[in-house]
Amino acid sequence: TREPWPKSSQKHNPIISHPGNAECSCGRNHFTCAVSAFGECTCIPAQWQCDGDNDCGDHSDEDGCMLPTCSPLDFHCDNGKCIRRSWVCDGDNDCEDDSDEQDCPPRECEEDEFHCQNGYCIRSLWHCDGDNDCGDNSDEQCDMRKCSDKEFRCTDGSCIAEHWYCDGDTDCKDGSDEENCPSDVMTATCSVEEFQCGYGRCILDIYHCDGDDDCGDWSDESDCSSHQPCRSVEFMCTSGMCINAGWRCDGEFDCDDQSDETNCTTSMCTADQFRCGTGRCVRLSWRCDGEDDCSDGSDEEGCEKTESPPCAPDQFLCGNGRCIGQRKVCNDVNDCGDGTDEHPHQDCRPRSSEGNCNQNNGGCSQKCQMARGLVQCTCHTGYRLMEDGKACQDVDECAEEGYCSQGCTNTEGGFQCWCVQGYELRPDKRSCKALGPEPVLLFANRIDIRQVLPHRSEYTLLLNNLENAIALDFHHSRELVFWSDVTLDRIMKANLNGSNVEEVVSTGLESPGGLAIDWIHDKLYWTDSGTSRIEVANLDGTHRKVLLWQSMEKPRAIALHPIEGKIYWTDWGNTPRIEYANMDGSNRRVIADTHLFWPNGLTIDYAGHRMYWVDAKHHVIERADLDGRNRKAVISQGLPHPFAITVFEDSLYWTDWHTKSINSANKFTGKNQEIIRNKLHFPMDIHTLHPQRQPAGWNRCGTNNGGCSHLCLPSNKTFTCACPTGFKKVDTYNCARSLDKFLLFARRTDIRRISFDTEDMSDDVIPLADVRNAVALDWDAKEGHIYWTDVTTDSINRALWNGTKQEVVVDTSLESPAGLAIDWVTSKLYWTDAGTDRIEVSNADGSMRTVLIWENLDRPRDIVVDPIGGFMYWTDWGANPKIERAGMDASSRIVIISSNLTWPNGLAIDYQTKRLYWADAGMKTIEYGNFDGSDRQILIGSQLPHPFGLTLHEDKLYWTDWQSKSIQSADKLTGLGRHTLAENLENLMDIHMFHRHRETVHNPCAVNNGGCSHLCLLAPAPKSSSCACPTGINLQMDGKTCTHGMSSFLIFARRTDIRMVSLDIPYFADVVLAVNSSMKNTIAIGVDPKEGKVYWSDSTLKKVSRANINGSAHQDIISTGLMTTDGLAVDAVGRKIYWTDTGTNRIEVANLDGSMRKVLIWQNLDSPRAIALYHEMGYMYWTDWGEHAKLERSAMDGTDRVILISNNLGWPNGLAIDKAGSQLLWADAHTERIEASDLNGLNRRTLVSPVQHPYGLTLLGPHIYWTDWQSRSIQRADKTTGANTITVRANLPGLMDIQAVDREKPLGFNKCGRRNGGCTHLCLPRPNGTSCACPTGILLKGDGRSCDDSPETYLLFSNRISVRRISLDTNDHTDVHVPVPELHNVISLDYDSVDGKLYYTDVTLDVIRRANLDGTGMETVISQGLKTTDGLAVDWVARNMYWTDTGRNTIEVARLDGTSRKVLVNNSLDEPRAIAVFPSKGYLFWTDWGHIAKIERSHLDGSDLGHMPVSSPLTPFSRLSQQDRWIYWTDWQTKSIQRVDKHTGRNKETVLANVEGLMDIIVVSPHRQTGTNLCGVNNGGCTHLCFAKTNSFVCACPDEPDGRPCSTRAPPAPPAPTKFPKLQQTFHNGNPHLSSMPAFHLSITSVPFISGEGLHISYVIGGILTILAILILIAAFIIYKHKKSKFADPGVSNLTYSNPSYRTSTQEVKIEASQKPPIYNQLRYKKEGGVDGGYTKEKIRIVEGVCLLSNEELYWDDLKQIKPSRGGLHTCMRTDTVSLQASSASLDDGETEQLLQEEVSECSSITTLTPSVITPQRHAQHSLPDTGWVSTRKPSTESEV
Repeated sequence: TREPWPKSSQKHNPIISHPGNAECSCGRNHFTCAVSAFGECTCIPAQWQCDGDNDCGDHSDEDGCMLPTCSPLDFHCDNGKCIRRSWVCDGDNDCEDDSDEQDCPPRECEEDEFHCQNGYCIRSLWHCDGDNDCGDNSDEQCDMRKCSDKEFRCTDGSCIAEHWYCDGDTDCKDGSDEENCPSDVMTATCSVEEFQCGYGRCILDIYHCDGDDDCGDWSDESDCSSHQPCRSVEFMCTSGMCINAGWRCDGEFDCDDQSDETNCTTSMCTADQFRCGTGRCVRLSWRCDGEDDCSDGSDEEGCEKTESPPCAPDQFLCGNGRCIGQRKVCNDVNDCGDGTDEHPHQDCRPRSSEGNCNQNNGGCSQKCQMARGLVQCTCHTGYRLMEDGKACQDVDECAEEGYCSQGCTNTEGGFQCWCVQGYELRPDKRSCKALGPEPVLLFANRIDIRQVLPHRSEYTLLLNNLENAIALDFHHSRELVFWSDVTLDRIMKANLNGSNVEEVVSTGLESPGGLAIDWIHDKLYWTDSGTSRIEVANLDGTHRKVLLWQSMEKPRAIALHPIEGKIYWTDWGNTPRIEYANMDGSNRRVIADTHLFWPNGLTIDYAGHRMYWVDAKHHVIERADLDGRNRKAVISQGLPHPFAITVFEDSLYWTDWHTKSINSANKFTGKNQEIIRNKLHFPMDIHTLHPQRQPAGWNRCGTNNGGCSHLCLPSNKTFTCACPTGFKKVDTYNCARSLDKFLLFARRTDIRRISFDTEDMSDDVIPLADVRNAVALDWDAKEGHIYWTDVTTDSINRALWNGTKQEVVVDTSLESPAGLAIDWVTSKLYWTDAGTDRIEVSNADGSMRTVLIWENLDRPRDIVVDPIGGFMYWTDWGANPKIERAGMDASSRIVIISSNLTWPNGLAIDYQTKRLYWADAGMKTIEYGNFDGSDRQILIGSQLPHPFGLTLHEDKLYWTDWQSKSIQSADKLTGLGRHTLAENLENLMDIHMFHRHRETVHNPCAVNNGGCSHLCLLAPAPKSSSCACPTGINLQMDGKTCTHGMSSFLIFARRTDIRMVSLDIPYFADVVLAVNSSMKNTIAIGVDPKEGKVYWSDSTLKKVSRANINGSAHQDIISTGLMTTDGLAVDAVGRKIYWTDTGTNRIEVANLDGSMRKVLIWQNLDSPRAIALYHEMGYMYWTDWGEHAKLERSAMDGTDRVILISNNLGWPNGLAIDKAGSQLLWADAHTERIEASDLNGLNRRTLVSPVQHPYGLTLLGPHIYWTDWQSRSIQRADKTTGANTITVRANLPGLMDIQAVDREKPLGFNKCGRRNGGCTHLCLPRPNGTSCACPTGILLKGDGRSCDDSPETYLLFSNRISVRRISLDTNDHTDVHVPVPELHNVISLDYDSVDGKLYYTDVTLDVIRRANLDGTGMETVISQGLKTTDGLAVDWVARNMYWTDTGRNTIEVARLDGTSRKVLVNNSLDEPRAIAVFPSKGYLFWTDWGHIAKIERSHLDGSDLGHMPVSSPLTPFSRLSQQDRWIYWTDWQTKSIQRVDKHTGRNKETVLANVEGLMDIIVVSPHRQTGTNLCGVNNGGCTHLCFAKTNSFVCACPDEPDGRPCSTRAPPAPPAPTKFPKLQQTFHNGNPHLSSMPAFHLSITSVPFISGEGLHISYVIGGILTILAILILIAAFIIYKHKKSKFADPGVSNLTYSNPSYRTSTQEVKIEASQKPPIYNQLRYKKEGGVDGGYTKEKIRIVEGVCLLSNEELYWDDLKQIKPSRGGLHTCMRTDTVSLQASSASLDDGETEQLLQEEVSECSSITTLTPSVITPQRHAQHSLPDTGWVSTRKPSTESEV
């Protein structure tokens, strides 16, 4: 506030200097006048109040006064006012000092009312709603609202979201959420996409140096000099901040350092401008407006002094400058204080008496009183004295603004206020309150959308993580919020609870700054200042229409009045204005166009029938009637930069950019200004969310959309049917279904059309996905397709004309497809590729693609075809620009124009005049000539800055121009009549006119495809057509049919696809193997030339798959037990596939269909990679790039293994055998060489050096071929000398293995090729014969030829998603998957050796199932009433199964088929887990994990329950099983299967390591399930269940009767079996090895220390008493019992301490018991030493075999030096042991770029990034400027990991 100046120094200080708007206070016996606009206070003696004299100057001392004598009918207030007696004690403060409501009997309030302290009654609902309804605030003396547990309570009692506490943002109004924060919170590290403010808060990086104080302390705007320069329309301040260029030298300091107002030169001002003393120009209207706009005050100098005279007109100016009321002059009292109001200074005449009140009431019409002997007439309340001083007239209270909130009716002597529907009169009888919920202010905050309660300023987040949310509106009844984002250029919507975010409009927006919802007709309207349009669409974005586009400049705010059918908007262009129109676009009118500069916000008061707007440059809030009349400023002070405004009840709410706040004020007076919320991030649009802001109205369109086919738009009192942009109206109600004729043009990131069916010529974006850089276009009206090329995604795409059915047609082996043409006669697609310098053709769907021209092309650009003549034409703008012609089959190629060309761009054919037109951007001309190049003429040679696309239709020529950013047309014959169709369009590319009247031409290919087997192409006369074959395949001698596929070719893997390069044809072109399955990370590849099949491994999917060479018959042959299959080789003669696996460190073999799989080599392998076979000799060779890199050889059955080479190897990647030259070839990426030796590893020599980073290596004929990661290419060289290196194919990121195949070459011979070498299973070649072998784990029989089907003794174990087998017959201990289908979360297993069935529990499906070990015969035996079955045991004698259920704490039994189910034990159980049976003794054992861990035992019928002695505490971690002298167990902590000697506890061994989620384990052996009992014969004679005891048995019945009669009486016992074979088994509880590995699965063969004779009666009684005692104890523990929830996603390991319950989230680790070791941390990459969980923040560099997570800058060369000592490096980890989870989504651009720019070596099992569009910058060597459509690309590396 400015400092006011005291106007008098009198002792009672009439003017009090008063800062701010706090209350003024004068001394006692003084009256305080109203505060002036300048914040000054005036004091007058108390007796001057209500003396009928204007002493304050603003009448505030006389307002509401009546002269002291009240009539007998009136009540005399304490303040001297008279009111009607009937108004006393009516609950209204009529006296204005409440004296008429004192000492009243309490007024009774109704039941549903709240009693205010001042006696008013208000609705109960209004109590504690944040609104002062009583007037004395007594209805808001509420307890502070309880904050929920997810909220933080501010000191002032308001609640905010919990995570806003200490986030660096002041969210509480009093700032208490940022007090006492821990210091480390403030130094939160920001992500790479964020900028860290000075006090620690993070903001999006895009707001750094954007000129806005987003941090709140300007720290994001300091040090911006190095930041990117400003845009062309901006001025850069010295500080680096960017501001609007028009703000320079405008007299306002817009830069934070005020540099926009320095060095302003004097300039000539226009007629409507005023020239300041500094020489700057400001608007003329700002002269003498009381504001210093020039900054030197010169625009306010020499103005007529409009300052208000010192006193009011009815006041007297004393000599001392004081003002007093006129009546006090000459009253014989020194009122001035200096006597100047009395004699002798004034001419005071004695006043004559004019009678008295007794005669004729003194002549007064109402009240008369005598004062100092004079008659004074006064009037009753509600009347005022007329000029004559006698008569009274009625006061029209309704004429006074704001007297009533909404409606007002004047009555004689009074008035009455009323409210519109939806509102109710408050107790003050003047203001209206909206019915319904509490109002909420909804506002956009750029990065989020928030809600604030205006009365309590409580604050909640609705949506966050937005880019740049500006405009906003809501739909109350549908509970939706809509907003526009000007960074993404999208309009979005979500539910009002923040869920369900969707895009509504995502194309064709440039700067959508305003949006509004028609809640009655469900339409969305928006303004776009970039396209200068107002558009409308349905709420889901369909049927979009450009509504208003003419004479629009920069439309911003928009508001709708759907009840009246009107739309209002502001435009802040060069002629700022506010306009309105009907909602169908008709009847447009300007409401205001004067005194506007930046009209930003606009809102409509539906109840008050007014509109309000803000102007940020004039700093004013104005209002007017809805037709623009009665315009008036409401607030013109304290508005630095208002942006948006909304209105509710009697308040205005607005956002201000400068103060970053939301403010409110009274809508009538502008007073009561309040800050609702400040310190916001960046408040933009604001709305009041309340049903009364969207009052119900009449839907003009009714229920049937008004009968309209598309849009029904309200208009005044009716409606109009409207059509989407470009569609013509067929009749009053209907629109055309499609467009007949439109101009199609590409704009890089979108493709647009301008319809010629309608007048408006608006361009409309065709809704297509993922258009990155569209260049060339064409169309085919037959199906209505449009085609385009994209030079960023390197693809050719098509869609229907309306954007549906979008599909990629060609997306492989394209580098820069810049030209495209459709042969609409035979439906062929022709295109040029300036990257590969080729012209290709395919069918319209992309099939049967072939190369037409590959020689002598230098950057071909546009192409057009003439199906009528059979020719094609193309431009070539390489070193020698030219235009060429050839037949459409590539025959008779000639150059037709080669002179006076620079950048020949667009081509067009005129079929009528038989001419070819072209545009040349270098010559800046459009020319034409005949089809042979003769008669060349310039058509247009001026004002063509840079023409690009060109097309012709009827008599007009249309072209795009890059520089003028426009689309133009001219007459095709004269070049005259130029017309601009569209302008201000960046990045314009190709252009075409779509129409439906193309010529029909005779098609020689129509009948029988022209006799061709594959492609039939048009050709010039006389041939008219010719046949062609797909790429890589040759045409046979008949000229019609093609050969069956390629005979000799290269085939290579590229991570996400497999490609082939034919060696049969004169050029190298790669063709993708069209497999209909996704590939994630294809590494190794092999070919079976005999059947023509390709085999490949995928290290992400962990599969080996195969398909035919044409892509058909795809199948996965191996999908279990693989980790990283780096090498693969096919023995086509022996019909075997061999592979290496770096993850499991094995070399395996299998039949070609994946059957009979066998591990050949599993020891002493570190990282095996490439493998090659010499099957004639019986040898296999492989490379190993582990710690000590080596090259090894063995026989093909794994025997006779020798190391051939072990020195000077780094990363030996590729390996090939040259059988003809008897040499071994390998590629080493570390030594950067390709080397050779003989087949014994001797005579080693270097063939090629250096090579950058070779990976795959192969050879065919005289050449070797290899793939190179770094150059992303396939190379070829001579195999003997290594000379003549050429690049076969370049620009192929992600290259992996490569194989060369010649299908004509004979296969050679090995002995297994004939009758499988006499073997029943596997026949494997050896150098001197063959050997028979069995699948993994099975021993060969004595005959040396045959095998059993399964091992004799083996372990079965489960790991949730699989059941596996480990043979104990062989010593390789390799796990083999048991092919049981549909496993989700398998916990417990058992095996029934009688039927050979596996029984298992699945806790995800809650079932018990059984299946054969070959996967067949799977059936569910128990499917109901299971919760968490943790233990399962099969009684193989009595044919029963037992299981524990931890969820229900029961042990149950049933027959093996699931029938006769019975609960055995359901009390005294706390958490039963593992269970085991001992049928021959009749015992059941189980473990209990409850609060007292124990092992328990009972008889098989559940009787005779007792504890087992357990000496050590049990910690639940593993399951175990027993065989021979070994005990086997699974261990979660080490993720392994271990074994130990059961007698001594020594000789601990790991059987299998590194298996996630290990669960149960059992041994299957002929010696395990032995012994019998009385139930073994005929079920003991029982009808249902038979339970054996030591020397007897009992029969039992199921819990649920099954319809068969059941007897529990046992028939006479069969003779007892004589002897049980016993296996000695003892428990070593005290053993240190075992005490830490307790049983999780029990397995019992015999227990010698348990024996039982017949039970004695005393034992029975004692037993019962014991059981009772135990039951009492257990009852005490019931209190502690806690249910366990179910168990989780299969497939990932899970660690929890305190019982692992199988359904916790597999990602979480709950460490509940403090004494347990935090094993998870040990498991997490312990090897890297020092690498914390935060490693994702650091650079991730991947090197072959070394993945470094570090902060240090390490480069390629340093890494090579690291290589030899890799084992000692703590920072190294191998990717096969630690999978690096990275994806393109999780690395932001900055990190990816950093990753990509560093040269990085390979890692074996590389988890790929999806190869994003990263290809090196092309054609850098040609510095021709016309490369605008080739995007700059980031180089990628092979390790896009």
